[in-house]
Amino acid sequence: MRNFYDEYDLYYNGDESDSFGFADPGGKSTLRAASKKNPRKLPCPTCNAPNRLTPADRANGYQCESCADADLADADMVKL
Repeated sequence: MRNFYDEYDLYYNGDESDSFGFADPGGKSTLRAASKKNPRKLPCPTCNAPNRLTPADRANGYQCESCADADLADADMVKL
């Protein structure tokens, strides 16, 4: 069984200058920053919009910001 560290090691090469930090540090996004080694070239698995995710985002099971925001808005409506 794979764990978080196995997935992380698939995309982390030990070079701190290209360690796939957050795309919006300190913001609400959990998407990883795009780089040469982690390009934003994959479609969102929810809406299929092109070039929304990096390989590291996909490995973490993420969706694009628009879909994540919509899911959060829906969750807030359920709480009311």
